[in-house]
Amino acid sequence: MEAAPLVGRIVDRVLVDLEATVERSVARTWEEVPAYSASRDESLGPDLRTHTRSVFDAVLATMRAGRRADRDDFRSSVEQARHRVRQGVALADFMQGFRIGQEALWEAIVAAAKEDPDTRMAALDLAIHVMNVIEVGSSVAAETYLVAQQMELADDDLLRRDLVEDLLAARDLVPGPKADLAAESGLAAASSIVVVVAKPATELRADQSLREVVTTVRTSLGTGQQGVAVLRQDHVVGIAPVHADGAELVQGLERAYRSLRGRGIHLGVGVSTVHDGLREVPAARHEAVLARKSLAGEPGVRRLAELSPLDYLVLLDDATARRLITAPVRSFIEEDLGQAGTMIETIRLYADCDLNAKAAAERLHVHVNTVYYRLERISERTGCDLRSFADFQNLLVAARLLAPAERAGAGDRAGGGDQAGGGRTSA
Repeated sequence: MEAAPLVGRIVDRVLVDLEATVERSVARTWEEVPAYSASRDESLGPDLRTHTRSVFDAVLATMRAGRRADRDDFRSSVEQARHRVRQGVALADFMQGFRIGQEALWEAIVAAAKEDPDTRMAALDLAIHVMNVIEVGSSVAAETYLVAQQMELADDDLLRRDLVEDLLAARDLVPGPKADLAAESGLAAASSIVVVVAKPATELRADQSLREVVTTVRTSLGTGQQGVAVLRQDHVVGIAPVHADGAELVQGLERAYRSLRGRGIHLGVGVSTVHDGLREVPAARHEAVLARKSLAGEPGVRRLAELSPLDYLVLLDDATARRLITAPVRSFIEEDLGQAGTMIETIRLYADCDLNAKAAAERLHVHVNTVYYRLERISERTGCDLRSFADFQNLLVAARLLAPAERAGAGDRAGGGDQAGGGRTSA
């Protein structure tokens, strides 16, 4: 700077009232950036004041030295950016606070320069200098904030995953970070909880990721920090405290489902029944997996409570149950599956219509005599007396176990969709 002595004079005048300038900057930030006044972190105010003063000192020092600002002048911003991440101040809010500080300092410089004509002219050069300071300082602050945020998110994700793995394994939570996170998330030992399992029903595009799903599901679990949700391989597991029947949570999940669907992500979401206590998390997860499987590969949100006991038992798909199916019944189902499954569809709709052949005929769009003929043929081929409740029930269960379309039909009646998977309870 050519007018270094005049600049020095301005800097001296600014230093006289620097503390007052710092306080004005802090007050404006508190008033204009809601994130600061809304924070409950008691250290935020002192941190903001310290950061503002250190930045002002750096700016004034470079002015007096007649040099451009560089990254080393803003070492304090590196530490303060990390603090803002921990204090819950978003990057945009942090940067707005930084700009407010520079405006406050510039106003002080202008006021100091007004005292005589010579320093007023020198202030024009300082405007360029302050612009350079804002550019360099903002870059340092933003870059450091993003790095700190990524590290914080990684640490949080790791802690959440560890907590979820412990709960899924029914391990006791010892005092420490995981127990603290559980308490903060509303997952006290006596909580009523549900488990949610979500998995894309269709393949994600290259520009999509399960991270979007995790974030959206976390938001749907409740206000604040209620519940936890983590990514486990190819699916998301959420554990949330609930009141009553968990209807409010399901509404949130349905909103999340619609939001993701609008972005081209089609989820299959299973929700367990309400369980008492964290010891029940493994059982609740098992239920959530079965609820998701009842969707039979289709997207949707399905509560296990929507299924009938028979639908639930069929979803378990026990190997022993399959072995109990008689050879004639097995042969009949396998043959019919090779011929478009007309007879199996007749059995299913006949059951849905409470064994009313006329109603079933209307659903099948055939004459009622056709239904009677098919039922007679089914009886002949399987050896089942369809007038016997026990025989008909056994035949219906066998059809659901052996015929994929029949199992999908059960899911349709319950209302949603996700991949049925051979009876195993992996997500």
